[in-house]
Amino acid sequence: MSQQIFHDSPADLGHKVKWFSGRFAVYSVLILWAIICLFPIYWTITTSFKMAPDVMRGNLIPFWDFQPKWLGWKSLGLSPDTINAESTVREEFLKRFYNSVITSLSASALAVFLGSLAAYGLSRFSYRFGFMRNSDISFFFLSQLILPPVVLALPFLVLYKSLALLDTRIGLILLYTLTVLPIVIWIMRDQFAGIPKELEEAALVDGLSIWGAFATIVMPIALPGMVAAFILSLVLTWNEYFFAALLTSTHANTLPVMVASQTGSQGISWWSMAALSFAAILPLIAIGILLERYIIKGMAAGAVK
Repeated sequence: MSQQIFHDSPADLGHKVKWFSGRFAVYSVLILWAIICLFPIYWTITTSFKMAPDVMRGNLIPFWDFQPKWLGWKSLGLSPDTINAESTVREEFLKRFYNSVITSLSASALAVFLGSLAAYGLSRFSYRFGFMRNSDISFFFLSQLILPPVVLALPFLVLYKSLALLDTRIGLILLYTLTVLPIVIWIMRDQFAGIPKELEEAALVDGLSIWGAFATIVMPIALPGMVAAFILSLVLTWNEYFFAALLTSTHANTLPVMVASQTGSQGISWWSMAALSFAAILPLIAIGILLERYIIKGMAAGAVK
């Protein structure tokens, strides 16, 4: 029985070499970019286990450059030998964590709810307010992000003092909602614009109202975009520092304010700040991993109509 051996032609070999080299270049760039993006998280985690000399020398590799210690976590009352003991710092951390959770989740949910309604109206109906049309109204919302927060410091301080909203969670929730609302409107407007109007028209013919068509037809399709807008709002409100430091003092302080307070007359407590920072970003990392598919769908939903 004869056996035939097929050899690739020089053209086929050149094509395969080009394909493999292209794939290698792409993956090399992606791996390098992943390392660059993840390095701050790695540095934060390792710094929380360093002693002061290791921080100053810039040692990076545990068990090679330095011996890990629980110094940063011990200062927060979260190390294995202090977790069961009473700790005022740990109680303060849990209170700040609770404040951040309440304000961020509430503001993000409220912003997505209001922003989705506003974006749906701008994508489906024609409005006229003086000389302003839909595009002008949309740009007006986005233009609110141009104003530096420090410009609004004194007006909000006076307003919140007169309304008794200083050092309250409800005050932060309302302010954070206004802060992220323009971003949600712009994201959701593109999401709704990518949904064919014929789907709603068919629902109206079947007897549904405008609200019924929005709730049963449009919202399920736009859900990935709403989740992406919610996560983006959550990240922005969770990490907000300026207004949290300005408008709160004891009862409604959030985690970013506590992170920034890890300084003293002897300098910055890098190990404590690193431990606190990692504990603060850990919920966002978990949410991002769990809802990754919604984020990707939401970012790509408006790209193709």
